[in-house]
Amino acid sequence: MNQWTERRARPARRHVLRVSVRAGRLGSAALLIGSLIGSACAATASDVGAARGNWVNAWQGSPTTGATFDTKSCPSDVGLENQTIRNVVYLSAGGQRVRIKVSNAGGTAPLKVGEVTVAPTLASDASTSAAPRTVTFGGASAIVVPAGSEAISDPVALPVRALTSLAVNVFVPEKTGPATQHFLATATNYLADGNQSHDAAATAYAGHASCWMFVSGVDVDAPRNVDGTVVFLGDSITDGYMSTADKNQRFPDFVARAMAKRRGPTFSVSNAGIAGNELLTNRDLLMFGVPAATRAARDVWTQPHLKAVVLLEGINDIGDKSAKAPEIIGAMQQLIAQAHAAGVPIFGGTLVPFMGSNSTYKSDYGTPAGEAERLKVNEWIRTSHAFDGVIDFDEATRDPADPSRMKAAYDSGDHLHPSDAGYEAMAREIDVDALMRAKAGAAKTD
Repeated sequence: MNQWTERRARPARRHVLRVSVRAGRLGSAALLIGSLIGSACAATASDVGAARGNWVNAWQGSPTTGATFDTKSCPSDVGLENQTIRNVVYLSAGGQRVRIKVSNAGGTAPLKVGEVTVAPTLASDASTSAAPRTVTFGGASAIVVPAGSEAISDPVALPVRALTSLAVNVFVPEKTGPATQHFLATATNYLADGNQSHDAAATAYAGHASCWMFVSGVDVDAPRNVDGTVVFLGDSITDGYMSTADKNQRFPDFVARAMAKRRGPTFSVSNAGIAGNELLTNRDLLMFGVPAATRAARDVWTQPHLKAVVLLEGINDIGDKSAKAPEIIGAMQQLIAQAHAAGVPIFGGTLVPFMGSNSTYKSDYGTPAGEAERLKVNEWIRTSHAFDGVIDFDEATRDPADPSRMKAAYDSGDHLHPSDAGYEAMAREIDVDALMRAKAGAAKTD
C-alpha cells in the first residue's frame, strides 16, 4: 500500500559558507561547508561557485566518528598517518563530471589532505579501470579541512555511468587523530602506506577497511533527464545492515536500479542511513551518529537539486531507549517541518516488524511493550496525513500469519533486519512513478 498526498511548502533559504584556505600549496579559494549540525537549512551543494550544471548527489556516506566494533578493519578511533585509503562507492547516477565531498565533520583537529584522486573501478578488487585523476580544491591538490567541516571539490572531468563503482582515493600525509568515517560500508575498501592515490593496479594496497573514511559524498553533473535527488534518511535498515557485502543490496540501491530503468525523468538516490541512528537522542557509541532531526541539516538539506525525502527511523528509539510513540511522532513532525520549510515533500516509511529480535538486541527490541509503541507509530504515519505520502514497509515485509514478525523469506535471521530479498521487497513497495509525480505536486491515495 502506497499513500501519496500533496503538500505545498515555502522555498528554502540557502546559505553557503566560503572560507579561504592558505597553507603552503593549498588552494586559496576552496569551498568549505562549515559545521552544519543544528541548522535546519544551512548550505546547499548546488550553490557551489561556478560549478554550474545539473548537479545531483550520486552517493552519500553520512559521516560519523568514534571507535567501531572492529577497530582493526576500521581504524577510525586512531585515524591514519602517511596512508592512502581507497574508498569504493556505488553511484546511483552518471554524468560527465564529478565532485567529491571530503569530510572532517567528526574530527577534533584540522584534517590535512595531501591528495585526492578518482577513477572508475569494477569493485572486484582494489584496481581501477583507468588512471586515477587528481581532484582539486580551489585549484590545488591539497587542502586543510577544519574540524567540523566538509570541503566540496572543484568539478572533475570524468565520465561515469550510473550503477557503477568509483574509487575515491584519499592520501593523508600526517597523523589525523580520530577520523571521520561511515562504519557500515558493506563494501571492501583498501589501505596502502604512503601516497598511492595514482596506483591504478593497486599493487600497494595491502590492507582492507570495512568503513569509508574522509569521504561523505559524490555529486555528478548528470544528464537532464535526472531531475533531482531523493534522499533516504534512516538507520541500519536504510544503511543495509545484514545485506551481502560488495553486492549493493541495500534497499535504496534497488530503488536506484529501478530509477535507472525509467524512460524519461528520474532521480538520483542518496542514502543517508546510519546504522544505529535514532530520531531522539545520541547513542552511547559515536559511530551511530547524532539524532536524525539534527543531522538532517548536513545529510539531507545540503544535497544538490533535492526533490524528495523518504524517512524510515524510530525502531532504535523504541528498542534501545524504550521511547514512547508521542516522542517519536514529535521528532517526525520536526523533520516534516524542516522539509516543508525547504519546499521538499517528505514521505514516511512505516516501521518494519521486529518481534523475535530481543534475544539479539535486548532492551525493548521485540518486546510486547516495544511492539505496542511500533504499532502506534505506524498507525499515526498511515492516518495522520502529516507526511506528504506513506510507504508501507511494514506491510511489505511482515508475515501475514503473524504481522508482529518479519516474513521468513525476508528475514536476515536476526528478526529485525531484512535479507537481500527483504530489502528488494522494501524497494518494490516504493512506487517510483508516484515519487516522481509527487515532486510536481500530483497526489495518489489508495
